[in-house]
Amino acid sequence: MRIFTHLNFDFMGKRKTFYVLSAIILLASVISLAFKGVEFGLDFKGGTEVVVRFPRTVEIDELRGWMSTSDLGSIEIKSFGTDTDYIVRTEQKGQGTEISNKIKSILIEHFPDKGIEILQENIVEAKIGSEIRRDAVIAVFFALIGILIYIGFRFKFIFAIGAVIALFHDVLLTLGIVSMVTNLIPGLNLEFDQAMVAAFLTLVGFSINDTVVVFDRVRENLKLSKSSAFEPVLNKSINSTMSRTVLTSTTTFIVMLALLFFGGEPTRGFAFAMTVGVLTGTYSSIFVASALTLDWTKARKAKITF
Repeated sequence: MRIFTHLNFDFMGKRKTFYVLSAIILLASVISLAFKGVEFGLDFKGGTEVVVRFPRTVEIDELRGWMSTSDLGSIEIKSFGTDTDYIVRTEQKGQGTEISNKIKSILIEHFPDKGIEILQENIVEAKIGSEIRRDAVIAVFFALIGILIYIGFRFKFIFAIGAVIALFHDVLLTLGIVSMVTNLIPGLNLEFDQAMVAAFLTLVGFSINDTVVVFDRVRENLKLSKSSAFEPVLNKSINSTMSRTVLTSTTTFIVMLALLFFGGEPTRGFAFAMTVGVLTGTYSSIFVASALTLDWTKARKAKITF
């Protein structure tokens, strides 16, 4: 299906405008990450988490009032998709099920109707949390190295450099937006947990897929028009793949929006990161990866051939 049959937009001619746009958003992202950071979840901080279901609706302020009388230190309470399911978290760990038993006894003591159901109990040690954080960084790093090698072999090394810089752009920009939005919108609880790490790895895969489609068309057009200049070939390739790019990105974006609004608390962080990531991945495959490749060839007066 082609929704743009005669598209002929000068994408590369507008690249400097979009360089400035990217620089502004990336600067805002770095400032937010430096001064505000992200809110690490239990997976990274360590602590005790109990997911509890009440037989009727309970106000979150009422729950906070009950837990404030405990000696569990800082308590975090969030809804878990419905107004009867809640997550109660504390950074205390204790021995065995000591902390989770305290949480359960406080809830049972204050809830007169009984019938409380414990859905999950999770205890994460701080050491395990730090190992998960280290493994997450290693996973993203090796994913980027693997992509650099693959694109370098399949196309040219400069294509690989452009693609990986675009991926850094996508990850940093998405992480910055997560930092900016955290605790800003009521009901949107964004914690950097294992699901969020999975979202960033998925974002890397989505973004590179879009970039490879454009680069593949560039290689095909360069083989057909060996005497053509590089910039017109890039524009022609992006214009000819735009229908596929828009259809793929739009359908993925709609699915992520549905997951964000209707998927419930457990998948909200994943859905938000991917919703932003679909936009940044589509944008960077056109205005970052391809544009950087063009500027490199112009700076070195190099000619790309296949």
